[in-house]
Amino acid sequence: MKLPVPAPPWLNLFQRHAGQIQEILSRGIRAEVKGVYEHWDHLRHLTPPPGLDVEQWWLGIKLARRSLCKELPLRDTSGKLFHVCSSDGIQRQLFQVARDAAGALQGADALPSGAMQERYLMRSLMEEAMTSSQLEGAATTTQVAKDMLRSGRAPRDYGERMIVNNFKAMRELKRWLEQPLTPDIVFEIHRMLTDGTLKDPDAAGRFRRADENIVVEDETGTTLHVPPPAAELPQRLQALCDFANQNDDGDYFIHPVVRAISIHFMIGYDHPFVDGNGRTARALFYWSMLRAGFWMTEYFSISSILKKAPAQYTRAYLFSESDDGDASYFVAHQLDVLLKAIDGVHAYIARKQQAQSQAQTLLKPGSTLARRLNHRQRALLLNALKNPGKAYTIAVHQRTHDIVYDTARSDLVGLVDAKLMRRDKLGKAHVFVARPDLAEKLR
Repeated sequence: MKLPVPAPPWLNLFQRHAGQIQEILSRGIRAEVKGVYEHWDHLRHLTPPPGLDVEQWWLGIKLARRSLCKELPLRDTSGKLFHVCSSDGIQRQLFQVARDAAGALQGADALPSGAMQERYLMRSLMEEAMTSSQLEGAATTTQVAKDMLRSGRAPRDYGERMIVNNFKAMRELKRWLEQPLTPDIVFEIHRMLTDGTLKDPDAAGRFRRADENIVVEDETGTTLHVPPPAAELPQRLQALCDFANQNDDGDYFIHPVVRAISIHFMIGYDHPFVDGNGRTARALFYWSMLRAGFWMTEYFSISSILKKAPAQYTRAYLFSESDDGDASYFVAHQLDVLLKAIDGVHAYIARKQQAQSQAQTLLKPGSTLARRLNHRQRALLLNALKNPGKAYTIAVHQRTHDIVYDTARSDLVGLVDAKLMRRDKLGKAHVFVARPDLAEKLR
């Protein structure tokens, strides 16, 4: 990856163009360019406003940003505080994310609540577990990973172990919501995420040591980031925990979504562990969002969006590091990711609603499909559409329809033969469960 050209220090520009400051300020230059939080690396190729050169334009942008910035109690490797700018675009995105992450799941009210919402939650947890692990090297295919998580079988290799660990950790996050974040909790989360996946098993749940030379490189070996020395990590992680636990009722307030994203950013920046930093950073982001009351975050998979454009994820870190500690680049990027993840959930629900509606239409009396099934099988499938994951037994089906055992068994086995249900063993008894893609199969 090509490293971005560092932004020229704004104080140097201020001194160099001191005579033009009044003119620059009179132009009404804003913190963004056409709604984009531009970095110098790209802006230097754009055409500046008439009468200004690109340096003067950049100085005007930096002055606008400084008037809107808030410092974070988190420092870069030189000891300088990171900051975030409340630009119009970032404020607009924060409003949209907060509205959708704390409100109702759009479209879900048209679906049965309990089992259906649990199905969506499981889908999201599986998606996040798979893609977060794939971002860090898990080579397991999505379909194999889904089959493994649904069946509960033991992982067979390193990649599958990463995914299972991530899935378990995501399900466990609620356990820590009522507690303040501590280094020990961060270590426990890291230990859960990396169990059985590290070359040195002892590295799980502890800081990297001074002799473990960790740098962030791209696939060509280019050094992208050098994290702070290992000796600073205890103090830095404690500062991050203090920030995560900060009471918003005091004099200092920062939007809770910005706080969650900043926690994500700092774990990636500090790289406190030998491996698993990205997974830990994203897990702590979810912890922070859920703790702040954004309960719908459980249904969003940010890693599935990051996986589609990993270079942009990396570049957001690099932009923040190469422009005077301005973490707004990372915040803006993550807000965009969140909004895309939210859109993805809404699109998924819309598809499921449409499939369910079409499946119910196909099961109406007189339809082609209904003529291939008896009324008992049709009633069972309609019930299964409303109650995903529900288990049916021959005995219950027999009593429900007041039929003999052989008829009840024939009904259920017929649905298995039609590949609409599967037969599992529960103790000595057989149970029948509709396939997860029942609506699609009926279509």
